[in-house]
Amino acid sequence: MQEFVPPADNTQDDTTTPRPSDTTPSADAPFGTRTDFSQLTTRVAAIRQELGKVIVGQHDLLEMLLTAILADGHVLLEGVPGVAKTLTAKLLARTLAVPFSRLQFTPDLMPSDVLGTSVFRPTTADFEFRPGPIFASVVLIDEINRAPAKTQSALFEVMEERHTTQDGTTYPMPEPFVVLATQNPVEQEGTYRLPEAQLDRFLFKLNVGYPTLEEEVAILQGHHAGFGGTPLEVVNQVLSAEDIAALRRQVRQQRVEPKLLEYIARIVGQTRAHKGLYLGASPRASLALLNGAKALAALRGRDFVTPDDVQFLAPAVLRHRILLTPEREMEGLTADEIIKQIVQQIEVPR
Repeated sequence: MQEFVPPADNTQDDTTTPRPSDTTPSADAPFGTRTDFSQLTTRVAAIRQELGKVIVGQHDLLEMLLTAILADGHVLLEGVPGVAKTLTAKLLARTLAVPFSRLQFTPDLMPSDVLGTSVFRPTTADFEFRPGPIFASVVLIDEINRAPAKTQSALFEVMEERHTTQDGTTYPMPEPFVVLATQNPVEQEGTYRLPEAQLDRFLFKLNVGYPTLEEEVAILQGHHAGFGGTPLEVVNQVLSAEDIAALRRQVRQQRVEPKLLEYIARIVGQTRAHKGLYLGASPRASLALLNGAKALAALRGRDFVTPDDVQFLAPAVLRHRILLTPEREMEGLTADEIIKQIVQQIEVPR
């Protein structure tokens, strides 16, 4: 049921894999000072090349996953079975030289199966905490909505506060710590709707659709040629934990104009006033939109955030944080359509 890969010695030779520079300008640096994202661009291109050995297409999905990692956020992937949600997450984890674990959520899974448990040691007459598979830098939770609420609640503390408390003792998560969760649409058999408090802890919710005709033909051609069983070992590691930490420091120092901060606040605030929404987004959504926009801008080679970054990320940040009124649901409206309406109503800063 669970697959746990223990931490390994992933020491890299700095002469062959240079780490990103930590010498980036502060937020109040002179306007002429620019942040160098050449290291980030090179690493991202290498990751895309490694994933392209196995994955066909999914370019937008990969960009959003990399954005989430740079923004230090968790990702929820939703789609029907068979569209490579789990495979993409596993391959992305293999490009990172950090501990990885995978959990398969089922209706009989208990919180201790996720967090760990205390075991009595007769030799010392005391209890020893045995960490569960959640203690990894990249945690893949497969079919997260097949576990009941009791198991889901075990993730609340660890996803938000990056630590868990067992028997009065707090155990921190390793750095970095990212949860990549997959789920089937809630209409499918044997699934549970995730609590709103848990959904709010995901930076993005990404909808994984079917491949295009050309992409599916390429998949069939590769499988027919004998590449259908390509092992995961062909994907090489690109980033270490130290690399990720350095890149995140660069991302946090991105330039964001005050008018863009107001723009983000207006978009999120409008979700609380929209007549078609029963539940609007919380301030955590504003922070997610800001952090995601910083990471996306860096991923695209810019050291400043634009309104286009905010607009591009708004659906992924907000779709799982809002609830439509019953009347709008009966009309067939979707969360993405409401978000599009809201973005179009807010004046774009110049």
